Amino acid sequence: MPPVQYELIKECPRTKARAGILHTPHGSFETPIFMPVGTQATVKTMTPEEVRELGAGIILSNTYHLYLRPGSELVRQAGGLHRFMNWPHGILTDSGGYQVFSLGPLRKITEEGVQFKSHIDGSTHFFTPEKSMQIQMDLGADIAMAFDECPPYPAEFEYAKRSLEMTTRWAKRCQAAHTREDQALFGITQGGMHADLRRESARQLVDLDFPGYGIGGLSVGEPKPLMYEMLDVTVPELPKNKARYLMGVGSPDCLLEGVARGVDMFDCVLPTRVARNGLAFTTHGKVVIRNAEYARDFERLDPECDCYTCRNYSRAYLRHLYKAEEILVYRLLTIHNLHVLLNLMRNIRQAILEDRFVEYKKAFLDKYGQENHS
Repeated sequence: MPPVQYELIKECPRTKARAGILHTPHGSFETPIFMPVGTQATVKTMTPEEVRELGAGIILSNTYHLYLRPGSELVRQAGGLHRFMNWPHGILTDSGGYQVFSLGPLRKITEEGVQFKSHIDGSTHFFTPEKSMQIQMDLGADIAMAFDECPPYPAEFEYAKRSLEMTTRWAKRCQAAHTREDQALFGITQGGMHADLRRESARQLVDLDFPGYGIGGLSVGEPKPLMYEMLDVTVPELPKNKARYLMGVGSPDCLLEGVARGVDMFDCVLPTRVARNGLAFTTHGKVVIRNAEYARDFERLDPECDCYTCRNYSRAYLRHLYKAEEILVYRLLTIHNLHVLLNLMRNIRQAILEDRFVEYKKAFLDKYGQENHS
């Protein structure tokens, strides 16, 4: 039996939304889920205990960044990522492919792998599928991701076709190199913004029989309706009895639209990154707390939220902290944003179980001020 297994509990009769349970060596958790991102073995400004108290059963850490510092060998010597960062629950590590893609002119892609320069000190490094596997096995996460090429947006058909074919060849090399029995390896589908390539990539990866599948190469600058269109053609090709993971997506509207199309897992730096820029998600849309309109606003950040921040602090206080560049505001907004997304996923799951997901989605998006795309 694979170390990570997906258990389907309930499907929405009017959409592709579904509720399930993902079982891992470090605990089981309910899906659909949002995974907070701990890029460098920490969810920024948060303790592991605080992240768990918000309801997170799994987090994501980044292969590229942990390879550069402190080094995967050091993490292995420390007993693996769970022990190193004091997080006894689920961990997924990405392959490093997206980070290398985002380096742009600092990297060169060949059949063998990717040569890139460190964003830290400019030193030259070379990632192959085999090296990505070794780093992720050293880190010891519950779920590792196959090394892939993420094509830019827009990408011409021929480029996207060559890219997905190489991603499939790299996936086979990852399978051959991956030997850690207590860690699952997920494949990643690609194909750019071309529907037939998306279907073909999914079919090729399904033939390789991974225990779960990432959907990569989306949320890279394309319009949201186009992303949803690509999900519409990709997800039906993926097995019902395995987890489906939309990589790099984390806004409330995208989470709802992804779930409606059958996605089980999501991750994104968005809630923590925008918190450090003074932006909060609320049930009534975004609040930019640095704006002058909140200087004498003594109401809680979101009247419908019961997180620690909303129970204890006003918008005026949060704005004061932000203007004064006090570190506390980054923590308070991060707590709030992660609570909003994790609570949203709990509510989505409950709505699926009670056959009212369609109504819940419409009501949330109407209040949030976003168009309903399904």
